Amino acid sequence: MADAPTAASNKAVTSVYNEVKEYYGKTLKKTSDLKSNACVPSAKSVPAYVRKAIAGIHPDVVAKYYGCGLVVPECLEGFRVLDLGCGSGRDCYMLSQLVGEKGHVTGIDMTEDQLEVAQKYINYHMERFGYKKPNVNFVCGYIEALAEAGLEEKSYDIIISNCVVNLSPDKTSVLREAYRVLKDGGELYFSDVYSDARIPEDLKANNVLWGECLSGALWWEDLIRLAEEVGFCKPRLVTASIITVGNKELEKLLGDYKFVSATYRLFKLPKGSKKRSCLVMYNGDITGVEESFEFDAQFTFKVDKVMEVDGDVASLLSNSRFAEEFTFQPQDVNISSSGGCWDKPKAVSMNPFELVQQLASASVTASTGGCCAGQESCCN
Repeated sequence: MADAPTAASNKAVTSVYNEVKEYYGKTLKKTSDLKSNACVPSAKSVPAYVRKAIAGIHPDVVAKYYGCGLVVPECLEGFRVLDLGCGSGRDCYMLSQLVGEKGHVTGIDMTEDQLEVAQKYINYHMERFGYKKPNVNFVCGYIEALAEAGLEEKSYDIIISNCVVNLSPDKTSVLREAYRVLKDGGELYFSDVYSDARIPEDLKANNVLWGECLSGALWWEDLIRLAEEVGFCKPRLVTASIITVGNKELEKLLGDYKFVSATYRLFKLPKGSKKRSCLVMYNGDITGVEESFEFDAQFTFKVDKVMEVDGDVASLLSNSRFAEEFTFQPQDVNISSSGGCWDKPKAVSMNPFELVQQLASASVTASTGGCCAGQESCCN
């Protein structure tokens, strides 16, 4: 059994841990036991290669899955991945297939009952996947205290999390620890629940609202602030969808507060990384997104099509695992005003609530192709 993190000295924080353990270890036995729609998977279509990976997972593992989004970052083969709040291990076993036998996936969770299910089926999945030795392991510990769980600095390429950060009473420590264990160029790719305003303390004290991933939700603007304070680049919004609580009693308690499920990318770039606008061209070699790579809500890269990117995105691509997936053409002029005919990013809001409205009303400006789309090469 994992003890509460050393930093969690006050009774209120320890109480949250115990209540979450009780809720997800004892109260909830399966997905249908949830009292709201907050932890129900997103309605967004699941790519065929991901559906195939999920289909190979044991039903007992899937039955105790409580995620709110789809956390499958691209370009995973051979990399080391950490799942924060892995629960019964569904996402770990899905990613086990995508990183391949040379990659590795670690899941960490504080709920022993969930980890029992995850660990029970390690051999089952390794045999099913045809692996000679396990590429998955599970650790009992707290996502706010990865060092105490034995996870070393700069030891992971990618971190995922699926509807878990909202359950933490110390979200700053979650982000700080994620930043610490990521390698330079690494990424935190996660889905979670966000609110349209800060949630008051009286709602946070409601055990059911907290356990249902609602009253612990961050105001989305606080995520942006906290991430940058810890050291991450400005978060990139990938997708968002409105959460309908679906429980009249809980809706009455929540009043006018609104919630979204949103997926963000947070990158840890090397110190001193340069930011310079340029043109990039996607080479189409990432498994599952060979024709079109949806990097975030603003940028979708089509194979062999040249696209204009700002300095922030250029730095993310060139200093991460995606560097070899693109060719880059530096610009000696301000490309935003040079009248180029390459593809351009979509004009979308980085506010997840506004993004949902834009997507629903089809008001997102499509990228525009042009005479540069057929350009054969770019140079570094």
